[in-house]
Amino acid sequence: MGSLVAVSSLREFFKQLLLEAADHQHVHLAEVTEFYLVNLLAEFAAAEKLFAEDEGGRRDQEPLALLYYRALQQSRADRIRTLRRLGDTSLYRLGFFSTSLRDSPVGPEYYVQMGGRAYAQLADLVRPGAFAGAYQELFEKFRPLVEVLEEIAARGMASGGPDSVLKVYESWVRTGNDRLERVLVDAGIVVKKSGLPN
Repeated sequence: MGSLVAVSSLREFFKQLLLEAADHQHVHLAEVTEFYLVNLLAEFAAAEKLFAEDEGGRRDQEPLALLYYRALQQSRADRIRTLRRLGDTSLYRLGFFSTSLRDSPVGPEYYVQMGGRAYAQLADLVRPGAFAGAYQELFEKFRPLVEVLEEIAARGMASGGPDSVLKVYESWVRTGNDRLERVLVDAGIVVKKSGLPN
């Protein structure tokens, strides 16, 4: 925990994290899907990518239903962009902010349905293009990929010092999540199934 890792780029850093987490989760991905997810993680590393800007220049999270409605009204090229944003935003929010979504009015399942549906429609829209297979795989493995991103988020949090490790621990106590337990063990925290550290 807390050791520096030398990487040549942000994308290389995310590729290493993605491959490790996917391996832990036993999620096998096509190379084009790995490439897509690495780019998604690198893009969303800039916080403003997660938010839409309104006419006043204020940034806010755009409701998924609004994105979907807009996609239905658009030309093919714009529909592809909007559905991609819908799928990517759903996947990223679930992977990195699932705890906060549990208290939201719509909940995580809404994000799973909207994101999965967006990727399925994208696969049909771009077929037989190069990314049709990636979108299809993102649709078919949406839930396992959320778990991969959750592990990446937890590992990032656990490397942030004692307060961050405590947050991972509190999430583990609340959820009993095996991925969080593995992150804690890797961070040097020995845990018991009762939720009390050794």
